[in-house]
Amino acid sequence: MPTYISLYKWTEQGIKTVKDAPARIKAVSKNAEAAGGKVLGVYLTMGEYDLVAISEAPDDETVAAALLAQGMMGNVRSTTLRAFTIDQFEKIVKKLP
Repeated sequence: MPTYISLYKWTEQGIKTVKDAPARIKAVSKNAEAAGGKVLGVYLTMGEYDLVAISEAPDDETVAAALLAQGMMGNVRSTTLRAFTIDQFEKIVKKLP
């Protein structure tokens, strides 16, 4: 299953209700599983981003829908990266001329 790394920043609304964030994260994780994906980990971070999540999903469309749903809640803004394992990277490199 494809892997994704999502970088999150609190919105003004999100930081005002930060005490509710753990419950929201757990709900998002359950929704991911219902959609055929899995949240592998969510981390509170210090620096440019407030949270980092690593997840798996069946396809990009599933991730896009989940991220749009999260954005609609108004608590975070996200940047998401498609991540490749070293084995996948090796297969990609072998395709190079």
